[in-house]
This record gives sequence, structure tokens and C-alpha cells, in this order.
Amino acid sequence: MGKLNRIIAIILVLLTGLLFVQFVRSSPNPTQADQNRFAEKANLALRRTAHRLLAAAGDSTSRISPVQQTDANTFQIRLNQTFDYRQLPDVLQASLRLHGVTRPYDVAILNCSDGKIELGYTVLDVTKKQKVACTGREQAKGCYNLQIRFTASETPPQTASAWWMMAFGSLLTALVFTVLRRSSPPKEPIIPDSTPHDDHQLHFGNSSLDTTNLTLISGGQVHNLTYREAKLLRLFGGNPNQLLERDFILKSVWEDEGIIVGRSVDVFVSRLRKLLQDDPTLKIVAVHGVGYRLESRPNASGTA
Repeated sequence: MGKLNRIIAIILVLLTGLLFVQFVRSSPNPTQADQNRFAEKANLALRRTAHRLLAAAGDSTSRISPVQQTDANTFQIRLNQTFDYRQLPDVLQASLRLHGVTRPYDVAILNCSDGKIELGYTVLDVTKKQKVACTGREQAKGCYNLQIRFTASETPPQTASAWWMMAFGSLLTALVFTVLRRSSPPKEPIIPDSTPHDDHQLHFGNSSLDTTNLTLISGGQVHNLTYREAKLLRLFGGNPNQLLERDFILKSVWEDEGIIVGRSVDVFVSRLRKLLQDDPTLKIVAVHGVGYRLESRPNASGTA
């Protein structure tokens, strides 16, 4: 009987291998619908960025030019008025995050007259908290095209037939293991790891947040938090050194209330600042007109 089971297992393994090869060969490129959805999100994020930059420059009434898509991953928008280049990285990153665009990108500021690159940087300058390229350099007044080029997607979605193929292959694999298990001698039971895991603990700076018991330990002091304070602190602690735009904070923390009051963010940030005042490695800073950032700085011993 054991010999027959092994023969069946070999046959199932061969079938599974053939299905896997077919699955890999039939993996499709991103569908047009997915490309259209991505382009729409990128378009909205770029228009929002242009609006914020022009408004900060004192222009809140002129018409924003339509976004031009030059290829599948490159988008441009024309800014007829000079803007503050120093504000661009944070405003653009916040707009992309708000619209759910997470792919890496490069930014170039092109002269409208000749198309030459005047300024530019990569998203790594922002996410790794490095100095953004070209910051501080002289920017002549005039017309500019803001261009963003995304890295091509590396994980295309699968078609329905491919998913069916993968599911059938998984079923065959399960049958192989079942047959081999029945034909193999019993093994000693494996004792599961009983070590507790602190999934409800969030550490940042020299502080820690217990999201289950709604308590904060900061500077050796234990503080009891309200549900909303804990939710806001968890958002900051999970995104250290990242600019969180006011709209994004309201949507993430207060959306379940139905009625959102913009002033709530300022009130709760003020509370969290008092709770974190004993931790010298942490500071919640405001970025005027955009939002807030939880800065995590090294302490005296050089640890973050």
C-alpha cells in the first residue's frame, strides 16, 4: 500500500509542477482598468499639490492647468506662477499618501520654455529624512512644469483563470502532502511556542503605548489615555518623522464619528505634547498649513 501511495504522490507532484509552469507563463500584465485607476489617483494628487503650492504663493483664484500624462508612469502639471520649492516635498508626499499612491517616484522641475530640468529630487530624500536635493538654490521667477515619474509596478494583478490555476495547484499540493503523510511513519508531536507576543505594544523614542489598555509610558511616567488620544498617538507613533496632513489625521482618527471638527486635531495634539514632555527624544511639530510630524530624535546615548 505504501508503494502505491508513493506512486500517486509522484504523479501529483508532476501535475502540480506542470500547472506551476503554466501559471508563471500566463501571468498577465496590469489590466487597463488598474492602470486607469492609478492614473486617476496620481492626477488628483498632482492637482492637489499644485493647488497647495499656488495657494501658499498667494494665488487662490487662477485656473489650475490639467495634468498631462506623457507615458504610463510619468505625469506633468504646469505652474504659471513661481512657487516655494522648499514646500514641495512634504506637500506632494502628503497628497500621494492621501490618495493611496505608494509607488516610488522621482520629481523634476522643468522650465516651460525649453523643457530643461531646473530642480529635482527623489522620494528617498523624503522617506529617509535626507536633505532634499536642490533645496536652498536660487529659483528664478517664471513658468515651470512639475513632473513626477513613478517606478513601474512590479506586482501585476492576476486574471481569474490564473487564480483558478493557482487554486487547483494548491489543492494538488495538499493532496501530495496528505498521501505522503499517510505513507510515512508517525513523528513526534511538535510543541507550539507559548512565548507571549506584545502585538499591542508600540514603541517610539523612549516611550511605549499599550493600545489594549490605553496607557502611555513616557519618561518613567504612566498615563491613562482616552480612546481618541490613544488612536491619535498610535497614528503618530506608527509614522515617526513622517508629515501627517491634517485631512489625513481627521480621516484616520475621527471619521467614525460622522461629524468631523477640524479644531479637534489641535486640541488633541496639545494634550499629547503634554503627555510626551518627559521624553526628550520626541516632539510633535506643526507644519503650517499642512499638518503635524512626530519627530523622533537620538537621545544622549546616541540611540533613537
